[in-house]
Amino acid sequence: MGTYNLPRNVKGEGRILFIFTGKSMIYTVVAGGIGLLFYFILSLFGLNMVGLIITASFALIGFIIGTLKVPNIEKFDFTRKTGGENLDDVIRRAIKFKTKGKKIYIYKEEEKNGK
Repeated sequence: MGTYNLPRNVKGEGRILFIFTGKSMIYTVVAGGIGLLFYFILSLFGLNMVGLIITASFALIGFIIGTLKVPNIEKFDFTRKTGGENLDDVIRRAIKFKTKGKKIYIYKEEEKNGK
């Protein structure tokens, strides 16, 4: 008898701590680090709990940016154009577009009647 390879589902094997991908972990840690700055400032005033809530909120926002994709909703023009793309890529492109001297222009050919 010969040996046969069985197909495996390897989709989730690149995850850290089950919910984090590498990119989402980096975004969560960086955003949580920014939140820690607020925690240290607020702890000087005795507002430790408020600082922890702000730190957790920043970490959650970082996780969301690193993980989610923009939904494709036909009703809204923005989501129709960016539907299915990673949220961090959309934010990065918007920042590049807003910076001085770095504009992105897309030319669309208009459809001609009957052709």
